[in-house]
Amino acid sequence: QAQLVESGGGLVQPGGSLRLSCAASGFTFSNYAMYWYRQAPGKERELVARIDPSGRTTLYADSVQGRLTISRDNAKSTVYLQMNGLKPEDTAVYYCQGRESWGQGIQVTVSS
Repeated sequence: QAQLVESGGGLVQPGGSLRLSCAASGFTFSNYAMYWYRQAPGKERELVARIDPSGRTTLYADSVQGRLTISRDNAKSTVYLQMNGLKPEDTAVYYCQGRESWGQGIQVTVSS
């Protein structure tokens, strides 16, 4: 019954910004760490960011450190990924994950 639904993706120019949202339902959101993954064409799915249940501790892949920021609002059962300074290499389908559940994925395309 757990469900995760991503939104906020789309097409953006290099150097631009997007904010992804992932709305959770069907479980006690504040009890679980949350994750963002991405998968580019022809590549394996990779972990982008993690945030602990309290929202106070985060970690990032080296490739996105300083450009992407994970955050959460436990009152809204939502986790976010703020993406700044986007590069073509960031083009991928992005997935949120938590409580052994996965979102459906959302496309982010960085291109001029």
